Amino acid sequence: MAENLTLLATESASSYQNLEQQSVETLLRQMNAEDKTVAHSVEKEIPAIEALVNQIVPRMKQGGRLFYIGAGTSGRLGVVDASECPPTYGVAFDRVIGLIAGGDGAIRKAVENAEDDEKQAWLDMKAYEIGALDTVIGIAASGRTPYVVGGLRAANEHGILTGCIVCNAGGVVAKEAKYPIEVIVGPEFVTGSTRMKSGTAQKLVLNMISTSVMIQLGHVQGNKMVDMQLSNHKLVLRAIMMVREATGISEESAAELLEKHGSVRNAIDSLKKA
Repeated sequence: MAENLTLLATESASSYQNLEQQSVETLLRQMNAEDKTVAHSVEKEIPAIEALVNQIVPRMKQGGRLFYIGAGTSGRLGVVDASECPPTYGVAFDRVIGLIAGGDGAIRKAVENAEDDEKQAWLDMKAYEIGALDTVIGIAASGRTPYVVGGLRAANEHGILTGCIVCNAGGVVAKEAKYPIEVIVGPEFVTGSTRMKSGTAQKLVLNMISTSVMIQLGHVQGNKMVDMQLSNHKLVLRAIMMVREATGISEESAAELLEKHGSVRNAIDSLKKA
């Protein structure tokens, strides 16, 4: 018998009717009204997010890594968060790893049935030689994606820390995760379109996890990204401003220090040592 998707909060009927008959302004205001509720739903899960972060940090201080696994929108959000950590915080590209069902090709184009394979996530993680100090966070709006369920179950069997970000309560993903985060956002504006409120909630939680972890690992000083990669003109200008604010030296001197030492942290530290 087919599963009854209407039992899932994320699949329940939208509170709005006849969308195709609404004006653009009405559609936008209605979507915005729904979006405003997401942050409040995330706020309720701060204790759960804190508990997971407090488990991740000591592991990463010992060399552990953070894995995100997901399918579809959820998988893409994990890949985005992972890919932004190296340029933002200067960490190696293999410290935070985003894996999506169907492989990297699924980032741009859906891969049929990829999310239904319970064994593939563990195979994907094994390719990175996942170990006991690592953490796996499963991301699944529905809370039942087989790719995520299987990955978390295998990680648990190997003694690896597990967490999850889901948008339905009591699902199998949350039951598998040792540190579940269940952000219940309710019906989507377009029924079942979990790239909307559910995706926004997942993105907010991912921001909170990776940012707080990176701060705890020492990649932020004050409120500055002192280890960011100087990979384009905008970031170089930002870095110059940060060095000037911290040291009071001229723009030209700050630029010279950055070119010599390669990062805001090293540029500032070089003056302290002088």
